[in-house]
Amino acid sequence: MAKSIKYHEAAYPEEGGEDNEKNSFQRIYDVVRQIPRGKVATYGQVARLAGNPHWARVVGFALHVNNDPEHVPCYRVVTKDGAVSKAFAFGGENEQVRLLKEDGVEFQDGHVVMEKYQWETPWCL
Repeated sequence: MAKSIKYHEAAYPEEGGEDNEKNSFQRIYDVVRQIPRGKVATYGQVARLAGNPHWARVVGFALHVNNDPEHVPCYRVVTKDGAVSKAFAFGGENEQVRLLKEDGVEFQDGHVVMEKYQWETPWCL
């Protein structure tokens, strides 16, 4: 079981090569593991919870290269307006929608109903 993120203690990483990147990705994966079934988080929300509000693109890259989708449910991360990833990620756009619907998440006009399904954290973006 993943340890609980202490939102107020999230720190910005120090500069530094490959180890820092692995650390950053691990922090992102730690946050994503905590997204409850039936909820979604935004890329920006995950970035803030992982320690840096400017990491939204880093979050996207980390999720794209995730090699443990069984334990890191990357499909639960969507854009701030509830759009799912494009066809190249998570087995394709339709697969992400299917997985979210299996979790009980509802869509309206092709987007997650964010008001109902966004994971409530200190930073709901």
